[in-house]
Parts: sequence; C-alpha cells; structure tokens
Amino acid sequence: MATNKEILSKGIKYLAWALPLLFIGPSIIYNAFINKQNGWHYLVLAIGIGICAFAIYFMVLGLKTMMRSLFND
Repeated sequence: MATNKEILSKGIKYLAWALPLLFIGPSIIYNAFINKQNGWHYLVLAIGIGICAFAIYFMVLGLKTMMRSLFND
C-alpha cells in the first residue's frame, strides 16, 4: 500500500492554512467580548466565529485528504 505524495502534500497544505486560523479566531472572539461597549461588537464577534468555522473546515478537509492519500480510496 503506497502513499500518494501529491494528495498527501495537498492535505498538509490544508492543515497549514488551518493552523493560523486556530489562533486568530479565538483571539478575535476574545477581543469582541472584551469590547462590549463598542458598537462593532457583534460584527467582530461574527468575524471571529466565521474564522473559527473556516479553521474547522480546513482541518476536516485536510484530514480527509490525508486519509484518502494514505488508504487509496
């Protein structure tokens, strides 16, 4: 059972995109909760939640792609 290197590298790239989003999203959400008196609170909170959702999406896509490369789906 050989590993497909091209698909494996694509999965690692997806995970590399997810890594900074995993740190940026929660810090933006934290910033939104600290600045509740600001009028932009809900917009910043929505952006932070969206970034966290993209991080989860890229993680799932990366792991799915890596499993496909390892097990030759």
